Order: sequence, then C-alpha cells, then structure tokens
Amino acid sequence: MKFSPLLSIFGNMDQLNQVQLNFNQDSVNIMNLAIAFIMFGVALSIKPQHFRAVIMHPKPVVIGAISQYFILPALTYLLVLIVKPSTPVAMGMILVAACPGGNVSNLISAISKSNITLSVSLTTITTILSLFMTPLNFAFWGGLYAKHSPLLVPISIDPVEMFRTVFLILGIPVLLGMFVGMKFPKFSKRMDKPIQAASVIFFVGFIVAALAGNFSIFLNYIHLIFLLVLLHNGLAFSVGYTLPKIFGVREFDCRAISIETGIQNSGLGLALIFNPRIFPPELQLGGMAMVAAWWGIWHIVAGLILAFYWRKRPVDSVPLTN
Repeated sequence: MKFSPLLSIFGNMDQLNQVQLNFNQDSVNIMNLAIAFIMFGVALSIKPQHFRAVIMHPKPVVIGAISQYFILPALTYLLVLIVKPSTPVAMGMILVAACPGGNVSNLISAISKSNITLSVSLTTITTILSLFMTPLNFAFWGGLYAKHSPLLVPISIDPVEMFRTVFLILGIPVLLGMFVGMKFPKFSKRMDKPIQAASVIFFVGFIVAALAGNFSIFLNYIHLIFLLVLLHNGLAFSVGYTLPKIFGVREFDCRAISIETGIQNSGLGLALIFNPRIFPPELQLGGMAMVAAWWGIWHIVAGLILAFYWRKRPVDSVPLTN
C-alpha cells in the first residue's frame, strides 16, 4: 500500500536529524515545582471519599491504563507504518507514546470539570508503571519498526526519579491540598478559581518561554512535524475517549481518560533522549527530540482547547455502580 500523497505533506524529515535543541534541566525542575503548586490547588476540592469511589469502581482506572500503555503505543506503530517518517522521528513518536501520562493532565481535567480524582489516580499509576512499561513498549514497538536502528537502545528509568515525581510532585501537594481543603473549606472555595486562572496563565507563559528558547529552530523545522504531532496527539485524545465509551464508562470519566491519554509526559521522553548514558551523543537525535519537544508544547495547547470546550458542557458526576 502506497501513501505518497500523504508522505509529501510532511516533507523531508531527514533534515530534522541534525537539529540540536536547547534543553535546560533547570527549567524542567522549575516547571515540576510549579506543577506541585498547581496540584495543591487542584486537590483543595478532593475528598478522601473520592478516592474510595475510584477503588470501589476500578473499571475506569483499568481502561485508562490499557488505553495509555497498550492501545496508544499500538496505534502509534500503525501510524508510523502509514506515514513512514524518518527513523528518528518514528522512534520519537514511539517513545512519547510509551511515556506515562503527564502531570499537566490533572490541571486540564480540573479546568474541563472532568473526574479529577480519576485523573490523579491514573497519573500516579501510569507513572509508577512507567518503570517497566516505558522501556518495554519502546523496545517492543521500536523493534518491530526498526529492529536494527542504532536508536533502538535499552532504556532505563531511575526509580528514585520516579519516586520523586510521584511523591514530591503529586503525593505531597495532593495530600496537603486535601488537608487544607477539609480544614479550611471557605478558604479552598475562595481560592479555587484564582489558582486555576493562575495555572492557565503559567502554562501559556511556559509555552511562550519554551518557544523562545528554540524559536529559530522551530521556525525552520516546525512545518515538518506540526501536522504529524497534530495527528498523533489527536489520535491519543480520540482513543482515550472512545475506548471507555465502548465499555460503557460514564462521560465524566471518559473525558478524564481522554485527557490522561492525550497528555503525555514528553518531558520524561526529552530527559531520556538527552541522557548520554542511554542515547550516545554521536547518534542523530534531532528527529526524536523535535517530536518530544513539540508534543510537550502542543499537548498543552490542544488540552486547554479541549478543556474549555468540555467546561461549557458539564456532565453529571454521580458515581455509577458498574
């Protein structure tokens, strides 16, 4: 089967392989601290009984994890078979699809008035599972696509780093936010909207800053990956919404699963790509890095658009007994 008209849209992606992005780990750490603050604000409205409801009705959690770690990587593999980008670009897409849900998803779910508790639970679970699911998915699907590529390296994720992500960025802020919300309900109700507004402003600022640091590079090469990332990210949001719908999950949870599947931790992907102990510097990593970097920007834009669209269409959040 030939897709030459489709391939011509994406241009010559081999140009991306020599690209070198300005990657600053300090900016990622600052962003993580900001996310911790945002998670504190999100958790102000979460009560312990919300998590009990998730435990008592685990179907959305199971379907969300399946959507994240089985369906999305498989569909990503099919997409790269159809589009046939350069190998580094394809491997970047597979790596992003193998990453866990991003912490930004909790903010997006809060704005969209989806199931925040389910979102936090899925982010925590998929982040923990990423210790073995991310390397496994990258090795399996990457091996099917380009078995002999030098980019197909065994990757490992530092358990200490994952613990820091789960506990410091999610665990402590959520627990503290829940405590403050229960002890000072008037304060939490008054601060809910200001914190959400500040969070949106922060992420818009983050997008601008991320573009500014690599503006000339994105200007020169964005036309090669914009549509590809748009398709890939749209596929992620779509499967995250459609899969639970097929299994009769309520709309309130379908939206959270869609956001969780569409918002990937591409920051983790970038950290792996720029780790010289995993990917040797002499490899041409431009294509991989551009996919992960632009995904990290675009999924925030797409997520916010989707969140504000759903926000105007609230749904009944009464737990079901399925």
